[in-house]
Amino acid sequence: MDLEARKRELLEQGCCVVPNVLTAAETERVRERLWAAAETSEQLGVPTRQIGLDPNEHNVRVFYLLERDAIFRELIQHPTAIEFVTTLLSPDFLISNFTANIALPGSKSMELHSDQGIVVPEPWFHPWSINIIWCLNDVDEENGATRYVPGSHRLRWASELPPDAREKSVPFKASAGSFVVMDGRLWHTSGANVSQSRERALLFGYYSRSFIRQQQNWNASLSPETIEALSPQLRAWLGMEARANVKLAQRLRIHPVATHTKLTS
Repeated sequence: MDLEARKRELLEQGCCVVPNVLTAAETERVRERLWAAAETSEQLGVPTRQIGLDPNEHNVRVFYLLERDAIFRELIQHPTAIEFVTTLLSPDFLISNFTANIALPGSKSMELHSDQGIVVPEPWFHPWSINIIWCLNDVDEENGATRYVPGSHRLRWASELPPDAREKSVPFKASAGSFVVMDGRLWHTSGANVSQSRERALLFGYYSRSFIRQQQNWNASLSPETIEALSPQLRAWLGMEARANVKLAQRLRIHPVATHTKLTS
């Protein structure tokens, strides 16, 4: 696989598909764990359907993936995924969220949006967020592939979006075991699953620059047992370590405790 060519495609087009990252066996294992996570969520009273994001009950949304199973904690820090994250955001990023959307036959499309527009007010001059979308099924237009507006990652204001943007959107196409990389500024929506029997299970790893507030408060949403099992690197990527004044103090070569008042005033 020519990763450098994929990276250039990401920078120029706002998205790219990275094929065959997981084997068929690995993909099926993750898919099974996802459905188990959905069942656990329901048992714990965390709804997975009709939560206000989708037009009907045929979408299954699964939250708190990092808490549900260690396999998702492995995926969110997959080396190939992180390579694309740092290409767009630099190494100074945080993991903002990790969720799933399983589109079942009969699911319909949600509203057109950009993920960066949700966390950062316009104008959007730079790529400050990115999605790594893991495909656990073959994904195409029939089973509800994510639809995106080509070139829309260059838009700085929502008003620049053309009135017929939805009509201009096109679907991703990717095989199971691949992931799609999407610039956070790219305008997109879920597709409608018009198949008779095919599901479309996607995992959405959302990363952002470290100065942007994360969508998920990991200190609150992860159990003490899960937090204890995290590696130092993953703890740092989740924003669970001191970063702000400590990093500034290191650049200034001064002691953060002695200058706390001055640096935070």
